[in-house]
Amino acid sequence: MTPERLRPDLVRGAELFAAGEWWEAHEAWEGVWMKAAGDERHFVQGLILLAAALHKRWHHGSLSHRNYHKALVHLGALPDWYGGVDLARLSQDVWAALHQEGLRPALSDPPGST
Repeated sequence: MTPERLRPDLVRGAELFAAGEWWEAHEAWEGVWMKAAGDERHFVQGLILLAAALHKRWHHGSLSHRNYHKALVHLGALPDWYGGVDLARLSQDVWAALHQEGLRPALSDPPGST
């Protein structure tokens, strides 16, 4: 069984996220989040919070990681693979990126890599 792909309305934010443009990714997902409900809302809210955590860490010097932990609450209610994203891996990658400058976690592998 092939995992589902990332929804088209989330792709631009995913590209920005992988490029380290976390505030812009947050903004790109905001409209999607406003229309979402249920698990989809938790999914997009979690992505937004991960982006906010990285932005606050590397653009504002925050060491609290509060947004990261809030993201885990939203993502923790979902399966490890949801919406075309390996959430367990993404959470681990973001945690690592919060502690090592220069890491750029991505929502999914580049096209054609699997």
